[in-house]
Formats: sequence, C-alpha cells, structure tokens
Amino acid sequence: MTSGDGGVSRRAVLAGLSAVAAIPASAATAAVEVASAMPAPGWAILQRQLFRANAEACEAFYARYFDERGYFRCFERWGANDGPDDAIENVNDWPLLHALGGPDRIKDLYTQAWEGHLRQYTAARTTQVPIARDGMFLKEFNVQLDWQHHSEEMTLFNVQGLSDPDSPAFQARARRFAGLYMGDDPAAPNYDPKLRLIRSLLNGSRGPMLRKATPLDWAGDPFEAGARFFMAHGETTYEQTLHHYDEYGDVVGDHPLNLYATTLALNAYMVGHETRYRTWLLDYVDAWAERAAKNGGVLPSNVGLDGVIGSAVGGRWWGGVYGWGFSPLNPATGKREDRNRVPRTIPGFFNAYLLTGDDRYLQTWRTQTDRINAQKRVVGGKVQTPTMYGEGGWYGWREGLFDDNTLDIWWFSMKASDRARAPDHPWVAWLEGRNPSWPETALKADLQRVADRSREVREDKSTPDTRLADAVLEINPASVTALLQTTMGALHIARPAWSPSSPNAGGSPLYARLRYFDPERRRAGLPEDVGALVDRMTADETAVTLVNLSPTQVRTVVVQGGGYGEHRIREVRVGDARTAVGGAAFTLRLAPGGGARLVLAMDRYVNSPTLAFPWNR
Repeated sequence: MTSGDGGVSRRAVLAGLSAVAAIPASAATAAVEVASAMPAPGWAILQRQLFRANAEACEAFYARYFDERGYFRCFERWGANDGPDDAIENVNDWPLLHALGGPDRIKDLYTQAWEGHLRQYTAARTTQVPIARDGMFLKEFNVQLDWQHHSEEMTLFNVQGLSDPDSPAFQARARRFAGLYMGDDPAAPNYDPKLRLIRSLLNGSRGPMLRKATPLDWAGDPFEAGARFFMAHGETTYEQTLHHYDEYGDVVGDHPLNLYATTLALNAYMVGHETRYRTWLLDYVDAWAERAAKNGGVLPSNVGLDGVIGSAVGGRWWGGVYGWGFSPLNPATGKREDRNRVPRTIPGFFNAYLLTGDDRYLQTWRTQTDRINAQKRVVGGKVQTPTMYGEGGWYGWREGLFDDNTLDIWWFSMKASDRARAPDHPWVAWLEGRNPSWPETALKADLQRVADRSREVREDKSTPDTRLADAVLEINPASVTALLQTTMGALHIARPAWSPSSPNAGGSPLYARLRYFDPERRRAGLPEDVGALVDRMTADETAVTLVNLSPTQVRTVVVQGGGYGEHRIREVRVGDARTAVGGAAFTLRLAPGGGARLVLAMDRYVNSPTLAFPWNR
C-alpha cells in the first residue's frame, strides 16, 4: 500500500526477529530487528526536511519576539482579546515538535518562554480591572478568565509533559492547577463537589466570578487601540473594544467550556496515578452527560449555582455567554455574530474516553448531533441545519448536515457507523487506501507553510511598543500537523486536523495512535534519520512503516501504543513473521538504510495512561 513496502526482504526480516529486551528489565519489551534495506522513501526525506525547517524557523522567531528572560516582547495587557494567554500561544506546537523528534534546542526555547511568561504576567498589573490589580497571574495561573482562553493558555503546558515528565516544576504545577478545580485551594472555590459544577464561566486562581461581568472585566484597561496598535479583531478604538463585551454579563453558573479543566486533572493523574484526579475528571464529565440527557440530548450552556439547568439566566438552557443563544453585537461591524462555544468542548469527553474506553462518552455527542440534524430544512434544494438556539427556536443555519466533531469521534471509536456519519478528508482517504499521494502532499504543504510564515516574520514591521500579545500569533512558523498525522496517526486539536473551520480549540492532551522514543538519547521522539508513516488504522490494528535514512548508523526506536501507553500491543507482524509483545511498547532496531512495514495488533484503551517514559515504568 505504501512506498514503505519496497525493498523489504522477507528472509532478512525473519532472520532479524528477536525476543531480547532492549531497555531495562523493569520495562522490558519485545525487540524487533530490521536488517533489510529499503530505498529512501520520498515521504521520509520530506519528514526530516520538515523537522529541520521547523527548528530553524522557530529559532529565528524566538530571537525576534522573545527576550533573554523568556518574556514576549509586547505591550502587556489584561483582556480576552490580547491578554496573557496570547503571549504564550506564540510558541504553540513547539512542545509537539520536540516530542515528535525535533532538536533539544526547541525544548530549551519553549521552556524558557513558559517560565518567562509566568514571571512576566505575575508581575503585570491592571489599574482599573479589579481582579488583576495585584497581578494577572497568582500561583502561576490566570487569576480569573473563561476556559476558551484558559485552554489557549494551557495549550503548551498540557503537552509539556510529553518531553519532560519528570520535571519537579511540571509535576507540582500539574497537581496545583488541577487542585484549583477540585477544592484543594480554599482561596479558589471554583468547584461545588456536591452538585459537581464549576461555579462560573469566569474562574481561576482567585476563584469564580459570582456577579455579572462588566465590559471592563473582559476588555482590560484603556489603551491606544487602533492608533498605536494593530487590532486583530478589527476594532479601531478602545471604546469599540469595550463595547464588544456589552453583552458578556451572564457568567454565573457552569458552562461546558469548563470541561477543558479536565485536562488539568488528566495531567495530574498521569504524573502519579493518584485515583482522586481520575475520579474527579469522570465525575465532572458524567455530570455534563447527565445534564445533556435531561435536556433532550443537548448539552445546556448554563447550569445555575443550585444545579438547575438554566437557573442563572432565567430558566433558559441555551442562555449565558458563549451559549447556544449567544449572538452579541460586534461594534466593529455593526452586525450580530453567532458565538456558541459549546461544540468546542468535546475534549472533556475525549479525556474521559482516554481513561476508560467507554463508548457512552462518545454517545453523548452522537445524540446531540442527531438532535440538531433532526431540525434540518431544505432551502433552494439544499439541506441546512442550525448551529444556535434562542427564544424563537433553532437558528444560525448553514448548509449541510451538522457534523462538527464527527471525524474526531470516528478516530476514537473506529466504528463503521461513526465513519458513515462523518465527512471525507484527504488524510482519511489515505488511511482507507484512496489517496496514495497524500503523505508527500501534506508534508510539502507544511514545508511551504513554514517558508511562508518565516517570510512574514522577516517582513513584520511591528515593534515591542506597538505590538500586542496576539499580534504575531498567525505567523508562528511551527507546522506539525502533517508530522503528527503521518508519524503518529494523531489528531491535532490545537490546530484542527480536519479543517480550518473545525470547532475544536486548544488545550487538549495528545491523542495519538502511536508514539516514539529514542532509548539511546533517553528522550521522546523519533531518533535522528528515522521516518515513520502510518498507513492504516482499524479498531484493533495499526500499520506503520519505519525507515532509517542513515547509510552508516544503526538507529533504535521504542514504539509505543498511544500517546500515553494507553494501548496494549499484542504482537508485531512483518510479513508472515510474528513477534509477541503483550505490553504498551516494543523496541525496533533499524540497520543502516533499513526499513519495513509493521502491522501491530492492538487492544486500545486498556492501560492507564502515563507520562512516564517506557524505560521508567
């Protein structure tokens, strides 16, 4: 099916099969040795080029926009438009680049940026916004914001453990951040354990906002908007920025966006496997599943402090900021815009599925999709379905059936019924054997993206005193989608895999079919010179070609089932040869110029996910 089949000698591969452990006995795995030569595949050469291009571009970006402390060079502000979350988003995807096999220099840079932004925004203060007058961060966490923005803030942190799971600072933060939503910190009473709800849309290290929010709470202190600063959201004055939030008052009570907090609990659980983090995560997701069931199959967008659906907004299940009926006026355009964020919150349910493999967590979303599609209408011969709900019923119509998240659901379940509900996609067509040119096409597209964004960095005329924190988000050169998909068979939630209009946001963990480690350098990622291409995924099998492009050096790679070892690999097949594994990982030794296509028989979601490297388990 792939160019990875070329050049493989069955006799040579059979001769190389071994049961010798290649990592310490405490984590011993089966080992497979590939001695057969493989002509260098075009996709593998492109992968290594993309690693190099990403690394060079990211280093140049960092030198331009960050100082020696790791501070982002900008005019520091509080606000939902251009606040602290945007500063660290400028290095989104850099941890994934390193975890895939990028150079250690990338890890050094994003770690410095993370530590720097914590200091930068702990020191930064507002003069008029009450909550941040003593600092925008407290205990290294945003003092109070919504989880659309918290999740963006946490995009880097939530995958930082992939490369640095043993960092004492990371482990302490994982527990502290999760504890903000589990009652561990009396100064941050965000969670009601009896009613299983987070008490406000606006929450953080100073606790929940239990009053109506004002435009100032969202927009931040006055500044020279539109004059001195480029405004990514289109405002030309501070007054427009302020009035953007005129209708953002209803924040009291729980909202599905708070489901993003479950990734904090997942991180803490994967550090030390303390049961209470797993229990909290599942309890909170279960609460939302129960609310959807009570609400006719649709997740409500407000749950009051009494636990009653809609009670904080006059009984309207669709009410509240970022709810099903949230279509505020944009003063920059004079038009109302639909800003329902409920469909973005599915990663909370994916986190529960990662822990359990329980299909009921996906079923909640299937049921919601069915409920929406039951409202379909035909206009001008074309089917339309709604995206919003208000006093007059369903609205916000768009062409086609409602299929948000359906490909993601199929990726998890691997059920034919879920595939039938989802649209097509070039990557999926590749996995189904219908798009043989996709790997090279996708990798070349990401190489071009790196080049285009690097050019924009060079041409950027902004300076620190005219630059807001979100000014250069769109020219961060890190481009890892094709690497994630080709090497790991992984979703890319932070930059959605399926389309630019996908409703998913950042702040998720890694959802991957496979992951790789370099046992010689004792780090995460593919070893130098190694390429990997997943060409088929089913409910119980994964096919991947691995090749060593070095003509002189042996390369050894540990192949793991799942991003966190959540999948058990039963056996590895190379042609007719079989090697039993019976664990989360095995070791593959690739001779110079060697490569082979492996078929892995797997039991998915049967292991407790862990951040520990295979040789440390």
